[in-house]
Amino acid sequence: MNIVIFGPPGAGKGTQSEFIVKKFNLFKLSTGDLLREEINKKTPLGLKITSIVNSGTLVSDEIINSLIENIVSNNDYKKKIIFDGYPRNLSQAENLNKLLFKYNQKIDIVIRLKVSLNIIKKRITGRVVCSKCGKIYNEFFNPVPDNETCCEKKFLQKRDDDNIDVAIKRFETYEKSTEPVIEYYKKMNLVKDVNGEIDIESIYTKINDYLSVIEG
Repeated sequence: MNIVIFGPPGAGKGTQSEFIVKKFNLFKLSTGDLLREEINKKTPLGLKITSIVNSGTLVSDEIINSLIENIVSNNDYKKKIIFDGYPRNLSQAENLNKLLFKYNQKIDIVIRLKVSLNIIKKRITGRVVCSKCGKIYNEFFNPVPDNETCCEKKFLQKRDDDNIDVAIKRFETYEKSTEPVIEYYKKMNLVKDVNGEIDIESIYTKINDYLSVIEG
């Protein structure tokens, strides 16, 4: 089956994607990963992407679509893809539909993790990382345990972009850009909403229920 998963930054989309990949043996298609891979391999396309990124401009839909077609056309991944972070706009959604049709495939389900802006603010602004061991905590939802010996307060750091203004901007950008895409898939009766504010295991259980029905 092919899956699209949506969720605002901080919704836990990446975590759930990893669970789904392991359980259903899927390939996670992330446009960011595809771009980085081309850059690291220093292919002609990778060098072009490097130049575009260094200039501060966005990589075109044409390049993104080309990278995605390489995956969709590969029989190793046929009907075994979870699209994470793509499509980001209506044009990309329409193109993906055409690409999948071209290779005798389709989207089977669209999972949307629904999380309020208030929760997103806390998830992003509360995030801290231990500079010693790399463990990630959240001051609101997952604070450092009292008996933790490594992650002392002096070692906990926040990322520069983990602030209220950035959290709001990311959320608003996500809502604005994905609304037409969600409507596009709703017309196909593919969208399943999942409460992204409950605990990680409960979220996955709900997603797993939906996917198990499709897999049969």
